[in-house]
Amino acid sequence: MTMTSQQRAPRPRPQHLIAVIGNSPGVGKSTLCRSLAGWFKESGATVEHFQEADVLTHPAFRPVAEEFGPGIHSVRPETLVSATAAYVTGARTAGTDYLVTDALLPFIPSLVAWGHDEPAITRVLKDLATAVHPTHVTVLYLQDDPATALHRAIDREGPDWEDWYVARLAGSPGTRSVRDLASAAAHLRDESTLTHRLLAATPWTVIPVDVTTRNAAETARHTRTRLTTTLNLNTP
Repeated sequence: MTMTSQQRAPRPRPQHLIAVIGNSPGVGKSTLCRSLAGWFKESGATVEHFQEADVLTHPAFRPVAEEFGPGIHSVRPETLVSATAAYVTGARTAGTDYLVTDALLPFIPSLVAWGHDEPAITRVLKDLATAVHPTHVTVLYLQDDPATALHRAIDREGPDWEDWYVARLAGSPGTRSVRDLASAAAHLRDESTLTHRLLAATPWTVIPVDVTTRNAAETARHTRTRLTTTLNLNTP
């Protein structure tokens, strides 16, 4: 018996991964992630909010946590790709409509710090694009002047954070030129240029979000408007 158009099973909704990244600590990634996760939930969609610290606790990323052990401060790219594939596939199997991730994909700051050059990072991004297919990826790239954003991070985290952040960069193979907050800001500006270039070569949708003159609420409203148009959404 032939099924009529009314009898055909509806096509499943495509899964979307909204990757929120920034050109510096202190640009408001986590705040925007919380806002977007709540916004999507209000539409009736199923949502998973992947927080930055989850990369060391989520079951799919257990191999990453195990590799990033005492005395070891890097992870093999293939481990990152495999864990990301497991995470996205598991969420797709569970029927999750939206993954809102905080500083997860595409790992560029970590890969730079671990000493990988641009051709190597380009290959990792190609592998990641294959790993997450057919999930639709939209990268929200929050941008502010790094010097301003770093001071905002210090105000938020406390004065000891500056020493911790500078020491972390100075102790990594790819960021050993960092000596203080000024050189950290210079590094982040260079890394932002690289990130734009790398993301332009991916199949993902990239939405730059300038937060220089926007507060958190304004950034959220602006981003929701951009996503509504980009993803053709009917959400509140």
